[in-house]
Amino acid sequence: MKRRITTGVWFGLMAVAAATTVRAEQTKAPAPSFKSRVAVETVAKGLNHPWGMQFLPDGRMLVTERPGRLRIVDGKGTISPPVTGVPAVFATGQGGLLDVALDPQFSTNGRIYFSYAEPRGAGTAGTSVASAKLTLADSGGALSDVRVIFRQEPATTGGLHFGSRIAIARDGNLFITTGERYQRDRSQDLSAHYGKIIRIAPDGSVPPDNPKWPGNDAKPQIWSLGHRNVQAAAIDPASGRLWTVEHGARGGDEVNHPEAGKNYGWPIITYGIDYNGSKIGVGTQREGLEQPVYYWDPSIAPSGMAFYAHERFSEWRGSLFVGALAGQHIARLVMRGDEVVAEEKLLGDLGERFRDVRQGPDGAIYALTDHPEGRVLRIILER
Repeated sequence: MKRRITTGVWFGLMAVAAATTVRAEQTKAPAPSFKSRVAVETVAKGLNHPWGMQFLPDGRMLVTERPGRLRIVDGKGTISPPVTGVPAVFATGQGGLLDVALDPQFSTNGRIYFSYAEPRGAGTAGTSVASAKLTLADSGGALSDVRVIFRQEPATTGGLHFGSRIAIARDGNLFITTGERYQRDRSQDLSAHYGKIIRIAPDGSVPPDNPKWPGNDAKPQIWSLGHRNVQAAAIDPASGRLWTVEHGARGGDEVNHPEAGKNYGWPIITYGIDYNGSKIGVGTQREGLEQPVYYWDPSIAPSGMAFYAHERFSEWRGSLFVGALAGQHIARLVMRGDEVVAEEKLLGDLGERFRDVRQGPDGAIYALTDHPEGRVLRIILER
């Protein structure tokens, strides 16, 4: 069923004071000159908290369900039985089966990568990434040769802040986003994988050009630190650089393009406050800590992102689409280089929590809704 929607909620411009050594940031960009009139249809429904999706070469989609199932969805909305061979997951709180990605050589090697909250015993868990060979069938599929290539250490109890997205760089290495497991100070702890961007080779080894961190116990997989809970990551198809979006607390959701060896500040600096209203850290900036490219206050609770690079809708080319859970919309960020120059709010009247966003091979935007009866939505521009 298609719905026609014209966006009607627009953001004003708000300048935020900054020290002379740090460029001014804006918490909300103005509305774009082009207003998206979109049509929305449900491709599939009845997915249990779908979390991540990836298109297969034949046009079908891999979709993860947080309780621990991997499904294959075709263009007619048929949902396959669960793919066999998925390991056990820690389906507690925000934990479970999370993101999925195809190896760049999938057409010849059939390998995929998936992230999940892995049970480690005694009630503990941590974010892990595995690779596996996917064998496809008309009615579903099976995983074999499952290899865990990354384990967030140390494991801990609790069901919060696992991250986790997978973005594959042009050089074939994997960026993995993690959360700080609600232990905020450990985002600054180099001996833990908490609140970090991780970079590994496809076999799990450490690339030789990873940052060299001080201390004998520093984790060599760390690319950048000082992150909170990163549930969105994508490679810019124009520049090849990594971009991420992470959850703040009350306010302070951030857009970043994490660079090697840099510290993005959490919890020393943030544009948010604690849930009880108290201050976090020293304020919004400190020398040596990176500023976000963009942030939201109040929070939208971002999850899932995609750059639009298809020729079908030229008005969207170069835009960054970000799903919002608490915000219940998809944000279209108009980019000019490294700057967000405009923001448009899409699908805000659906009352849905948007968990993941992808560009489809047909040039449409596809989105997952976070719900016990979650949907795959297809979104196109109407002219």
